[in-house]
Amino acid sequence: MEIAGHRLPEGSWWDWEVTGWDAGALRLAADHDLTYHHALEVVFVAPALVSCPLAFQDPVFRAPTADEAERLARSLGERPPVLVAFEADAGGSEPVSCLIAAERVEIRHGQVPRSTRPADPRTPGSGAPDTPGAPAGGPPRWPGVPLSTD
Repeated sequence: MEIAGHRLPEGSWWDWEVTGWDAGALRLAADHDLTYHHALEVVFVAPALVSCPLAFQDPVFRAPTADEAERLARSLGERPPVLVAFEADAGGSEPVSCLIAAERVEIRHGQVPRSTRPADPRTPGSGAPDTPGAPAGGPPRWPGVPLSTD
């Protein structure tokens, strides 16, 4: 599989999710199952346009069509250095078409553990490290007053 001229490392990159997005970067995480970790990150640096769901499966990356590239160049005033198009399963009845424009793309390979519970720095063992660099531990903490069961 290839994204904007960058070959992805060998692996089962079926499950994808946006893990971060701001003016500086759009981060996509991928693996065969994102429950506990991911082993691939695709970082679009300085994204100019992002049109994709927050989570999707089995993307088929392709070169953008001439119409997509032309329409985007008109909207942005110029053609961006990186333009990625793909179709993916986002849970609907048909694949969704996606488009991402950015200054550059970076591919990062290596296992990254995922926190499965929110961190509350006020509560030891809530998912937040007790000391910097310490692993999280303990049961998850409910984020407020328990709901009434009446």
